Amino acid sequence: MSIRRLDPILIDRIAAGEVVERPASAVKEIVENAIDAGATRIEIVIEEGGRRLIRVTDNGSGMSAEDVALAVERHATSKLPDGDLLAIHTLGFRGEALPSIGSVARLSITTRRDDASHGSSILVDAGIKHEVKPAAFERGTRVEVADLFYATPARLKFLKTDRAEAQAVADMIKRIAMAHPHIRFTLSHDSGTLIDYPDEGSNDAAALARRIGRIMGKEFTDNALSVDAIREEARLYGLAGLGTYHRPTANAAHLFVNGRPVRDRVLVGAIKAAYQDHVPNGRHPAAALFIEVPSHLVDVNVHPAKSEVRFRDPGLIRGLIIGSIRDALAGAGHRASSTVASRTLDALRPHSGGSTSYSPQARPANWDWQQSPASPGFAESAQASFDSLGTPSADPRILSTEPSVTDTAYPLGAARAQLHGTYIVAQTNNGIVLVDQHAAHERLVYERLKRERATRAIARQMLLIPAVIDLDPSDAQKLIDRAAVLAELGLIIEPFGQGAIAVSEVPAALGDSDVPALIHDLIDSMEEWGTTLALEDRLDHVLATFACHHSVRAGRRLRPEEMDALLREMEATPNSGQCNHGRPTYVELKLSDIERLFGRS
Repeated sequence: MSIRRLDPILIDRIAAGEVVERPASAVKEIVENAIDAGATRIEIVIEEGGRRLIRVTDNGSGMSAEDVALAVERHATSKLPDGDLLAIHTLGFRGEALPSIGSVARLSITTRRDDASHGSSILVDAGIKHEVKPAAFERGTRVEVADLFYATPARLKFLKTDRAEAQAVADMIKRIAMAHPHIRFTLSHDSGTLIDYPDEGSNDAAALARRIGRIMGKEFTDNALSVDAIREEARLYGLAGLGTYHRPTANAAHLFVNGRPVRDRVLVGAIKAAYQDHVPNGRHPAAALFIEVPSHLVDVNVHPAKSEVRFRDPGLIRGLIIGSIRDALAGAGHRASSTVASRTLDALRPHSGGSTSYSPQARPANWDWQQSPASPGFAESAQASFDSLGTPSADPRILSTEPSVTDTAYPLGAARAQLHGTYIVAQTNNGIVLVDQHAAHERLVYERLKRERATRAIARQMLLIPAVIDLDPSDAQKLIDRAAVLAELGLIIEPFGQGAIAVSEVPAALGDSDVPALIHDLIDSMEEWGTTLALEDRLDHVLATFACHHSVRAGRRLRPEEMDALLREMEATPNSGQCNHGRPTYVELKLSDIERLFGRS
């Protein structure tokens, strides 16, 4: 079979398959052109999820009749004046989008420049380009795409429902709007307005925070930390959620490079690494982070849809993200997200038939009158239950005097009791704090070990009699292979025959820990390392395992002064709002919250 050149229209349709996957892709390309044209107002209208109609109107600079004719030609663009692909300062630059869209739909463009006496319009129908005609129009550009994919019916089969396609358009507009707070965006659908983001008035940090709040919600901004750091020529800024503010999917982590929303594995992996010991397994952090780098240090031309980027120095960017987020989390100290308290209140609040209000007449389906306080004998049985509780789990003298105003003024208050040998109850000036003593102490020991590792060698304590531990030969070899690394962390091991090791020294901070259990857990932790985990992260895995074994165990009774000391150390320790596994270490309830539980407000 002989080789022949493809028909130009067929070439455009092939290109459309790369650039225009669905209505949201077409909207993205057109909106990016509007932003590049300097628009401050962009209105989007879609019908049937964008399948029947897409209309994007902007108040940008517009085009001349000559420019609009060239705009629908392949590889024609105004955004590479000197042809340098390393000097891209716009969102669009390929010159493929409009001809690709016009090859699979009916594309019409109406536009006018400020200095023109009238506007111009052009129609491209399934790849057939019509003449440019004069048109009455105000400054800016209107692009209409009708009957998307009618020229390639097979592509229609891959589209989802109108509602799903409309939601995809809305999600895409949200991502773009997040990076451009000085532009007003509206999106209308068959059923009404989906999006209406006002112009925030500027493009500074305050305007950015307001726009992020509109898109990600006030709850996120209330539980987010400001990030702004520079490393060499790269800058990272935006908002990163607290460790205890996490989501069920990774969709709440938004990333932008030079104003362009991207889905980049290197960047996503860096965010995940930054929250490694802050977010529980199966949960994901929330963030809106913006990276600014000189154009010659990033290649935005690696994907037809421009959704991926490639950095000249990915290690620099990864380090900037991880270091900046970790510094922000450390700076937050013991602070936990407000969602911890709200989840607690939701769990405590009575629910009946979907109603959150309390009604004395409302009875659950399994209500038993014999368990009612009004039933005969209830008081006697209740008293017997209280009598059987035995001795209190904390020193009762802690309740004998009212704590001073100074003590309750501390962020975590003054300890008042210990419940079930596990939870510390503290009183603040305007509420109560419930602390998980094991989770809290685990984080404190972990942060102490990390500080020792960063500033000097971790102090070691020699065991009076070395602990000999029998292991699977392969597990024993894994530890022996890493003996030098473990020695730097304060754990001295050596081989002791086939499938056994001897532990002669442990980190001083661990005290009288259960050494065999520590070794077995350390082996399990190493199984999670994989090949991509950085050395520092691997060392943190080991320290986290050490900390877990030395922390104050649930069930251990603490004296009043021990409880207060734990609270004060939490207040002074970074990241103490969550344990090493990402779970919250304390819950704070305001008096107003408690009063609402009892219907007093």
